[in-house]
Amino acid sequence: MEIGIIGLGGMGSLYARAFANAGYKVNACGSPGKKEQLQKEFSSFKILVLESVKEVSLASDFLIYCVPLEKLEQIVSENFSFAKKSAIISGIASVKSIELDILKKFFPGNEIILFHSLHGPSVNPKNQVLVLINHNASQISLEKTKSLLNCLESKLIEFSSCEEHDKTMADVQALTHLAFESMGSAWKNAGFFPWENPCYAGGIDNVKVLLTLRIFSAKAHIYSGLAIMNPFAVEQVKQYSKSVSELFKLIIQGNENVFRERILQAGKFVFNSDSSFILLDDRLLGEFNLGIDASKRKPNSHLSLLAMVDAWHQLKINPYKHLICNTPPFKLRLGIAEYLFKNKELLEESIQTALHDKSIRGDDLEFHTAVREWALIIENHDLQGYEKKFNETKLFFNDRLDSALQKSNELINKLTTK
Repeated sequence: MEIGIIGLGGMGSLYARAFANAGYKVNACGSPGKKEQLQKEFSSFKILVLESVKEVSLASDFLIYCVPLEKLEQIVSENFSFAKKSAIISGIASVKSIELDILKKFFPGNEIILFHSLHGPSVNPKNQVLVLINHNASQISLEKTKSLLNCLESKLIEFSSCEEHDKTMADVQALTHLAFESMGSAWKNAGFFPWENPCYAGGIDNVKVLLTLRIFSAKAHIYSGLAIMNPFAVEQVKQYSKSVSELFKLIIQGNENVFRERILQAGKFVFNSDSSFILLDDRLLGEFNLGIDASKRKPNSHLSLLAMVDAWHQLKINPYKHLICNTPPFKLRLGIAEYLFKNKELLEESIQTALHDKSIRGDDLEFHTAVREWALIIENHDLQGYEKKFNETKLFFNDRLDSALQKSNELINKLTTK
């Protein structure tokens, strides 16, 4: 079985190398005009880099589209006729309902099996989650696909439908990214680096900073499609924005009783068991600071986490159900929320800081504004606006993105092992 990889970006390259190392014959192509550059890049691998999608399609028995979702239909429409009638067709997009509609439209007679690795290209796929959705393939083709994907050494999870996948990903990925992107924009707009501010030192804030910078170290299109094209994401984005706004209003009104009751009720709904599932600890969290030592930490309101738990409560989402198909950022986001709400002293400090410490109020205002801005972009399906805002924030943090990515990889590896 010859494997065809259409698109040699981060994930396409990861798959091409992994399949070639496992002994499969891999045909691949990248952007037009980059054949020679890609041949040099993959010279140490048994990967045949071709010039066009047409050439890859004609040669391959298993065709995998590894291109941004917003470009998928155009690329498929121009090249579908070159695919073998017997070829298995696949794609790796993070919004499966749209991807499947496109592939069904142009490949009505082919078997279609979709998959989605719940991690980025900088993460070792071993022990990470890989979702598989069989649309219409035979058991023989399904077993061939599983055998191919087994070389990634990921945890294979089968979903029965694209709708099930997309609904889960709205929270696991789209909402996770929104929270961290908003933190990044808030810090940029406030004009400071969080690792130089004692309010963002140690523990929970190490994770916030690392994951924010991790997201901005990637390309905007990786996240824009997740947020804007997922039909279930808008509802969750609206609720998170609403939770941030309503909690912030209670803060500036000084309405302690209502604020406290709302936070505690949300915590009771999400963390309704005496047992913990992720068990982040001080030692682990303390290892990954980028700047100020944790001993100089000042209290933080953690509005982003309070609002996250409140949004889960309002949407009646149990995030622990998503751990079967978690991404590393989602697991860490849930982990630091769990850490905050399971520590009564820290939670009380957070509530008191939010309500009474005006030194953090400006930061919370910036965060509130950033969430509203990101939510509006997503609600308006503004891909260009998303990319512009993403890249402006990325530029602000540019000098620290590589080191943060390395540290976040170390943190994810430790968490995966744990």
